[in-house]
Amino acid sequence: MLKNAYDWASRPAGKSPLNRKPAGIMGVSGGNSGTARAQLALRQSFVFTETYGMLRPEVLVPRGAEKFDPEGRLTDERTREAVRKFLQAFALWIERFRAPNPETLQSP
Repeated sequence: MLKNAYDWASRPAGKSPLNRKPAGIMGVSGGNSGTARAQLALRQSFVFTETYGMLRPEVLVPRGAEKFDPEGRLTDERTREAVRKFLQAFALWIERFRAPNPETLQSP
């Protein structure tokens, strides 16, 4: 469903608000594949919006029902650590694409 939402938001071609934006992908699945196929399909969609997808670290969480409590809180410590590392890397990834602040630039 997220990929369908991304496809919808990628219109109109060349004028999408998603064009040339940094992105990170992580996901949870009920089975063993850990969202690998869905993430691959979403990365392929990035081609059309020239989205700058962060390649690593990946977060693919299999058997999600075992890792969340009934209220939806992530309880699996290994997965929590993977998400922490992902978010730290994503913050650095976003910084790479931030436009420089003209007020902080010094003229020669």
